Amino acid sequence: MVDQATIAHMTRNEADMAFKKRVQTIFEWIDPQADDLILDMPCGRGFYLNMFRYVSQCRLIGGELDPEVLEKARRNVGQLPGLLLNRASIYTLPYADGTFDAVIASEILEHLDDDVAGLREIWRVLKPGGVVAITVPNANYPFWWDPINKTLETLFNTHIQHGPLAGIWANHVRLYTAPQLRQAALNAGFQVEEERQFTHYCFPFIHNLVYGLGKPLLESGALPESMSNAADRTKFDQNDGSIFNPINFGLKVFNWFDRHNVISEPPGRSTVNLALKARKPA
Repeated sequence: MVDQATIAHMTRNEADMAFKKRVQTIFEWIDPQADDLILDMPCGRGFYLNMFRYVSQCRLIGGELDPEVLEKARRNVGQLPGLLLNRASIYTLPYADGTFDAVIASEILEHLDDDVAGLREIWRVLKPGGVVAITVPNANYPFWWDPINKTLETLFNTHIQHGPLAGIWANHVRLYTAPQLRQAALNAGFQVEEERQFTHYCFPFIHNLVYGLGKPLLESGALPESMSNAADRTKFDQNDGSIFNPINFGLKVFNWFDRHNVISEPPGRSTVNLALKARKPA
C-alpha cells in the first residue's frame, strides 16, 4: 500500500484540503499492483493518473468526455508510459465487459442526470470482484467552505450553479446525502464495503479562492514559474518549498485549518465530501 509520506509528498501543492483526503481515500481503497488495469473516469486533467504512475507500474486508462479537458490531460500526463487516454462517455464506455481491476469515479456522479446508469456502466467494465472508489460532494457541507451557496440555500432555497461564484455547486446536478449515494451504488448492482466522509474544518471561502480565482490564474499562465510550480498538482517534485513563495505561505495557512480534520468524520457532521468503496460481486 502507498505510504502516507508519499501521499503527503504528492499532495504538497494542494490548496483544496478535501482533494488531499480524496487522494488518501482512493489509495487506501485501490492499492495498485503491477499487473492491474485501472480506469480513471473521468480523468479530468490527469491528476490521479499522474499519482498512480508515480507510485506504481500498473496499467492506466483515463476516459474523459470534454475534448478541451482531455487535451489538458494529454499535456499533463500523455507522455507517461503505460497510460492511455480516450474520449469517452460514462454512459457508453468503449471497453469490453470485465476489463478493469479497479475504477476511480471521483467527482463525477453529481454531474450526471442518471447516476445509476453511469454506475451500471462502471459495473459492466469491472472484472468480477473489482472495486470502484467513488467520491461526491456532500449536501451537508460546511458553511465556511462555500458561504455564498450555504446562505442562499438556507434563506432562499436556491444556489449558484454556474460561473465563478458557483462554489461547491459548480455545474452539478445534485449534491448527495450518504443514504442517496449508498442507494445509487446498490441500485447499480454493487456491494458496498465502506463509507466515509471528510473535511469539516476549512479556510473561509476556500472553494471560491481555489477554483474561482486560483485555477484560472494557473491555467492562464499568469503566475511566475516558481508560483506555478507550487500551485500545480502535477509539479509536486518541482516545488522548492520556499516559505517566501506566496503560494507556499498560503498552503501553510490552509493546512493549519486542515490540521484537525480526520479521514472519516462522524456521521451527520458537515463535510465537503462523501466517499464510498463498492465491489462488483465475484
